[in-house]
Amino acid sequence: MPPHCKRFALPGLTALVALGLALVSCNHEPPAKAASQDHPATEAALAVPANSSPATALRNAEFARIVQPFVKKNCFDCHDAVVDKAKLNLEAYTDASGVVIDRNRWELVFNRLRHGEMPPSTEPRPDPQQLQAVTHWLAAEFDRQDKLAPPYVGHVAPRRLNRTEYNNTVRDLLGVDFQPADDFPPDDSGYGFDNNGDVLSMSPMLMEKYLKAAEKIARTAVYGVEKLTPTSFTHQPWYIDFDTTKEVKQDYDETGLSMPYALHVTQRIPVEGDYDLTAINRGFMPVGANPAHLGFWVDGKLVHEGFVTERYDGEMNGLADVFRAHLTAGEHWFAVSFLKMYEGLPPAYGGPNPNQSDEPIGKSPTEHFISNLVVNGPFNQVLGPTADSLQKLYGGNPPKGTPAADRARQIVADLQRRAYRRPVTTAEVDSLMDLVNLAQKDGDSFEEGLCLAIERMLVSPHFLFRLEREVPSGPPQPVNQYELATRLSYFLWSSMPDDELLQLAEAGKLSDPATLEAQTRRMIQDPKSFAVTENFGGQWLQFRALESHSLERKAFQQYTDYTRMSMQQETEKFFDYIMREDRSVLDFIDADYSFLNQRMAEYYGIPGIKGTEFRKVSLPVSSYRRGVITQASVLTVSSYANRTSPVIRGKWVLENILNSAPPPPPANVPSLKEEEIGVSKTMRQQLEAHRADPICASCHARMDPLGFGLENFDAVGAWRDYDGNFPIDSTGTLPDGRTFNGPAQLVAILKVDKDAFAECISDKLLTYALGRGLTPADQSTVRHIAAQLAANDYRFSSLVLGIVNSPQFLLRASSESKP
Repeated sequence: MPPHCKRFALPGLTALVALGLALVSCNHEPPAKAASQDHPATEAALAVPANSSPATALRNAEFARIVQPFVKKNCFDCHDAVVDKAKLNLEAYTDASGVVIDRNRWELVFNRLRHGEMPPSTEPRPDPQQLQAVTHWLAAEFDRQDKLAPPYVGHVAPRRLNRTEYNNTVRDLLGVDFQPADDFPPDDSGYGFDNNGDVLSMSPMLMEKYLKAAEKIARTAVYGVEKLTPTSFTHQPWYIDFDTTKEVKQDYDETGLSMPYALHVTQRIPVEGDYDLTAINRGFMPVGANPAHLGFWVDGKLVHEGFVTERYDGEMNGLADVFRAHLTAGEHWFAVSFLKMYEGLPPAYGGPNPNQSDEPIGKSPTEHFISNLVVNGPFNQVLGPTADSLQKLYGGNPPKGTPAADRARQIVADLQRRAYRRPVTTAEVDSLMDLVNLAQKDGDSFEEGLCLAIERMLVSPHFLFRLEREVPSGPPQPVNQYELATRLSYFLWSSMPDDELLQLAEAGKLSDPATLEAQTRRMIQDPKSFAVTENFGGQWLQFRALESHSLERKAFQQYTDYTRMSMQQETEKFFDYIMREDRSVLDFIDADYSFLNQRMAEYYGIPGIKGTEFRKVSLPVSSYRRGVITQASVLTVSSYANRTSPVIRGKWVLENILNSAPPPPPANVPSLKEEEIGVSKTMRQQLEAHRADPICASCHARMDPLGFGLENFDAVGAWRDYDGNFPIDSTGTLPDGRTFNGPAQLVAILKVDKDAFAECISDKLLTYALGRGLTPADQSTVRHIAAQLAANDYRFSSLVLGIVNSPQFLLRASSESKP
């Protein structure tokens, strides 16, 4: 039987597909909101009758002394038995037991008071000391309830690997890194992240993609990439509008990389080999100028220089230069720039190092650009499996010819154990060895049989899903050693456990607290932890959306592809530095440093930074940039295509810094009059009219001031003093009465709310680590992690260890707890 026929006759493949679909046909409802499920500490468990104990009597007395007078004075106008606004009657609560019975209601009250959202800004502000006393009492009462209740774990459904996890797992399992999941349908996001089990569904189309990918992955691992026919891919610039100014700059980027007429692209090279890079030039050069000097760059390194010599009366249209480069497989950054653009001009231009021409000033030296970069290949392709694949398949010692039966079985069993991330049974290994033996019986090689076995592994639910044993009933139980290794590796690496984790799991040592901490710290320092930066940081701070963010390009010509790439790298390197160097997470709010290359330094108006390399730069005292909030990546993704949005930026701060997301907007909200912004009215005036609607006012009173504080940054994060015809007004007043003027004072206010930020980042990272949305019952864990974070100088490692040591991460709930 030919190999492709055996592939479609794999025993039990239909059953595997059915099982994969069945696993995701249930358990994907959002977290329940019923009080009894949100807070296991129910009335029966905690609310004992008044005066039944001295402790209860004390709590009731404190409630009467601290809480009741406060709510009577500040809340009863809207929330008593008569008005009952939002169906919240605070007059009905006469003792502390009500805080237990209606925990969700009181948590809402707590959060509104703590964030200064209530009483409304139109009402007198509460006495600060009384407000603090109430919020402290409520927080202490919530903690008391949580300590009396059994640990809340929450239910985690069987969860398939998302596209990133699939690509990384295939890379670490087989040494195959051609990103096969890029061909899969996009993953949905839930609760801000695309690794959420509540939304990672399975479809027949996706299963077909799995089957097709499995064959290609297996054959690539065993035989290497098949010989490819050279093909070409043409890249064009994002937007070009000729700069006709004749001004010659003496101090400029001689590499040309940060100039608007360079071309920057990224492309994934499918296989190692030689590739032809061709640059096409368009535009005009001054008559009498030396030939344009081109530089070709790969991954930030200058690899070739050439000259544009074809011209007619100054016009340069057509081939500029072509050369051949040897490239490895994977993603590469290509760039073509004009080197020393202002040199070699006629002396009349006044540029550096002029030539001897006596031509007068004519065309601008910048009135030309790279219109195309063509990448064509591969030529001289490197064939055969990679060294990494040979190591992962055979331990670096591939068999010569057909291996002995016990060696063949060991190869398959080791792969299967790593693929399933747990010990495998004899029957499971037998099922794959049947495929190997079937291929050899029909005259095929061991390698062909191994391909079939790998394909079967890659479509198994035990590979595609993160499956954990069921706890049928009773209290939560610790996850087993292998499940813990898997939870840890997909949290910090978005990939499978490595050999060290699996060996510790096999020895039963991974759950030892000291060992678990040591492994967590090791994994943070491993290069694979960049997955936390890309996947958690990229979605929390939303800079991952830069690539798809659309802009009116003519209006923002400084936003070139290189600028976009540099913006994203700045924030990635900033996040990665905080994580690896174990910095305080408060640096996200007000760090006086960032990571800049020449392009971003020029963008921010910081002199003295040359070259493409990013480096840590101390921000000047006079700089308006502090922390991640004022980085160009964040400011760009929180803007519209043609203008800034104080609303979007304010909402971003509420959600991602203050942990106080506003509710969705009501239906049929009228749009702003775009044509008036910056012409006849300011943005502030438009939004003030919008807030006149009482339905909109409550949320916009929280969002808009935060966004106004960032209005000096335009829609691509560049500083400005005017919006059209009007000077920027970046003042703001928060609902609690605090005022600020400009981004620096706004950042200072946000830093004061560091406890809110500690809870915010704890909430976000716990959501990401667990792969599920949090319920109110998880908030005690969030507060505990945030408290540990504060007690450890807000170090990033304390945040990660707090999550890894949480009940939600270490335990699994029984099937009875399913929502």
